[in-house]
Amino acid sequence: MDDYLEQILHLIEEKGYARAIDISKNLGISQASVTNMLRRLDSEGLVLHEKYRGTVLTEEGRRIARAITDRHETLTRFLRLFGIDEKTIYHDVEGMEHHVSRPTLDVIRAVADALEADPKLLESVRRRL
Repeated sequence: MDDYLEQILHLIEEKGYARAIDISKNLGISQASVTNMLRRLDSEGLVLHEKYRGTVLTEEGRRIARAITDRHETLTRFLRLFGIDEKTIYHDVEGMEHHVSRPTLDVIRAVADALEADPKLLESVRRRL
């Protein structure tokens, strides 16, 4: 569900709308599966989905999608500090973002902020790896 909400938000920000075919293409999932999930998200009040017209996020859906995006960006930013290759970061973040708790994410964000603010500390940590 998180991946769908995140993808819908990205498409709306990029194109102004989200269609099942675009979500399907971007997630590598069949259009039928996407349509089923959009119906589910609609029934849960997270999106408004109209067949052949597109999908928009409700206020609650937008709030959740932004939190998912924030989680993704924070984890990616943290791992990039250590020079990990982008393919590995992408793979790791896709797994981590669905399981990391809010308190743990807050710690990761605080450590990333501290390391970015103190290049000597960042270099010291990198040397230990």
